[in-house]
Amino acid sequence: MNPNHYSMVIQWDPRDNIYVVTVPELPGCKTHGKTYEEAIKNAHEVINLWIEDAQKAGEPIPPPMVTA
Repeated sequence: MNPNHYSMVIQWDPRDNIYVVTVPELPGCKTHGKTYEEAIKNAHEVINLWIEDAQKAGEPIPPPMVTA
C-alpha cells in the first residue's frame, strides 16, 4: 500500500496557529505543523509509522479511500 494514497483532512487551528492533519482511514492518525508544508510532511511520516505499527501488531491496515 502506498502511504501517499491516503486521504488527509487539513484544518487551520487559529487558537494554536497550526495546521492539523487527520487521516480518516487510519483511526487515531493525526498530526500537525506550523506551516502547511510541514503539516503534510509530518502526515506522511505519521502514516508510515501507523502502518508499521499495525504490521508489527498483526493488525489489519485499512485501504486508502477511493473516490468514485
